[in-house]
Amino acid sequence: MIESAHTDLSIRRQCQLLGLNRVTYYYAPAQESAANLALMRLIDAQYLQTPFYGYPRMTAHLRQQGYAVNPKRIARLMQLMGLRALLPKRRTTLATPGHKVYP
Repeated sequence: MIESAHTDLSIRRQCQLLGLNRVTYYYAPAQESAANLALMRLIDAQYLQTPFYGYPRMTAHLRQQGYAVNPKRIARLMQLMGLRALLPKRRTTLATPGHKVYP
């Protein structure tokens, strides 16, 4: 929506009209580092073999392979990739049909 080569309106004025801060126009999001991309490939390969691994087990697995990783980093990368451990969910509030309900 902002034209940098506009002859009448400066970038500053165009940002004002749109209600944007000028830094938003110049902002470039940070890219993942090469080390994080390599870890993401390892996490993906292991997740395909063991989809029930959450971030604690995945961290332990990567540490066994010799990588110095933090659980918070692995949790962030798994969340970024959209990976979650496959496990049964809690069903503690569902009543069994046919059982008597007590007050």
